[in-house]
Amino acid sequence: MKSIVNTSFLIFFFLFLFLVSQSAFAARKTINPRNPCKRMVLYYHDLLLNANGTDVENSTSAAVTNPSKVGGNYAFGKLIVFDDPVTKDENLHSPPVAKAQGFYVYDMKTDFTTWFAYSLIFNSTEHKGTLNIVGADLMMEKTRDLSVVGGTGDFFMARGIATLTTQAFEGIKYFRLKMDVKLYECY
Repeated sequence: MKSIVNTSFLIFFFLFLFLVSQSAFAARKTINPRNPCKRMVLYYHDLLLNANGTDVENSTSAAVTNPSKVGGNYAFGKLIVFDDPVTKDENLHSPPVAKAQGFYVYDMKTDFTTWFAYSLIFNSTEHKGTLNIVGADLMMEKTRDLSVVGGTGDFFMARGIATLTTQAFEGIKYFRLKMDVKLYECY
């Protein structure tokens, strides 16, 4: 009787290990960085409200905090909230294909860098839903990668990388970023 129980236990144990290992292998995905499941090139336009608040009609972003005195000349602690147009080409006046809504904060005392958190909100015949993007924007680098951490609608549970390149910079009043969005998990 004892050997039947031991044999049954061993069979059950090895069957359990087999099933667990199979589910782990089934859940593992192979991601090929050269072959995203979806790729979009978009242009993000930011028009910051000027310091005296006289360009409210055209502004798409505003500083909601002043920089701290700790950061010297690098705007450390300054928080910008935005509702910016996103287009398929470099022209600010092209029809927007999405809105970028979120914030960025200047987060370094020794250089100009920001930390972004925003959603790309799509509401067109081509796409409906959101992509959520976060990460450090090391502005002095030619390109920088932010994480696509999720999405809704057409982009349900999407994950990937948004590579940013600064294309235009007019002081603090306007800048344009090229966003090369590559999704590696698409459902």
